[in-house]
Amino acid sequence: MAEQVDAPALDEVVTFTSDLIRIDTTNRGGGDCRERPAAEYAAARLAEAGIEPVLLERTEGRTNVVARIEGTDPSADALLLHGHLDVVPAAAADWSVHPFSGEIRDGVVWGRGAVDMKNMDAMILAVVRGWARQGVRPRRDIVVAFTADEEASAEDGSGFLADEHPELFEGCTEGVSESGAFTFHDGSGQQIYPIAAGERGTAWLKLTARGRAGHGSKVNRDNAVTHLAGAIARIGAHDWPLRLTPTVRAALTELAAIYGIETGLTDVDALLEKLGPAAKLVEPTLRNSANPTMLDAGYKINVIPGEAVAHVDGRYMPGGEEEFRSTLDRLTGPDVDWEFHHREVALESPVDSATFAGMRAAVEEFAPEGHVVPFCMSGGTDAKQFSRLGITGYGFTPLKLPHGYDYAAMFHGVDERVPVEALHFGVRVLDRFLRTA
Repeated sequence: MAEQVDAPALDEVVTFTSDLIRIDTTNRGGGDCRERPAAEYAAARLAEAGIEPVLLERTEGRTNVVARIEGTDPSADALLLHGHLDVVPAAAADWSVHPFSGEIRDGVVWGRGAVDMKNMDAMILAVVRGWARQGVRPRRDIVVAFTADEEASAEDGSGFLADEHPELFEGCTEGVSESGAFTFHDGSGQQIYPIAAGERGTAWLKLTARGRAGHGSKVNRDNAVTHLAGAIARIGAHDWPLRLTPTVRAALTELAAIYGIETGLTDVDALLEKLGPAAKLVEPTLRNSANPTMLDAGYKINVIPGEAVAHVDGRYMPGGEEEFRSTLDRLTGPDVDWEFHHREVALESPVDSATFAGMRAAVEEFAPEGHVVPFCMSGGTDAKQFSRLGITGYGFTPLKLPHGYDYAAMFHGVDERVPVEALHFGVRVLDRFLRTA
């Protein structure tokens, strides 16, 4: 197919990525963030293209942007295209460049959000503005949403939009957002493009142990710290059983085909060993998980506290929540209580849908040497909140990346950056997919 993206779109995606990075939207949690300047920037770029944006806030400064582009087929289901505006913190002293400089150097855009996920925000803006210049209308209605608070609870972002403004997403049955269609180099020359069709559920836990407070020099068999330490040790050492979902099964099957491996799914460990580096695409999503991350107990070395608290980052596979709950009950034991500090659903999306086929075709057109496979994300995205509206979510932020570029390390990492050519590829692939979706 001939080039459909105009030259200004290729320039704009780089400019917009850099500009958005320079707008510091650090989300430190607990409401400490202000996305409004970035939201106003995105809204202005939409308005310049004749697309009418709506700005919405649950909390002052925590701004979301929503706009609808009408398609040519009013009977078709609408498609949600969404990206978040907030980023995680970055310590400038650790970086080669200032994390909010948006510096463009040697064909690379540097800064916090270059991959997670102001690059996708910029791609969306560049594509829809290109359509406006060319007079293009997609087949389906496209609802564009730029959200706040994804890097925390999403209460001020997609959760607020789904709960309080569902009318803006009327007709949307599917959504597309971050973490998919990037180049994974396996080290042997194969290039794999995983597209996300599922997410593990989020189960952030608070554990509380209570005991008898007392003097540190006395014997105490009801020590809250000891109770908590035992529970944390059991959780950290637990081997979770294998749980294969349809998406993970499809991923393993397609990866095995790429490498000509005949080992079936009855021996997954043997299959993973034969997949080599490509096993990284599925290993985090074969099981539930629970990782202790925070501890808080006591106030003086010679005082045994009456309470000790820990936090655990738990994730569960689609269909695995009941197993997760019962396992935590057993591992924490009778002396430690646990509760959800934050909980969100696991997602499973069909890999045999027309939308997945459209994403696959778009990638293959611009990366014919690549192999597209489905995969399940180990973490979560705003797709969880939008699923409350019956919207099936996919991860599709196309990037053609050079060998040696560690995509996974860019997420929340030091020296986050994205090649200009990767952004150009992303605009071309996203445009191709959305025109025919």
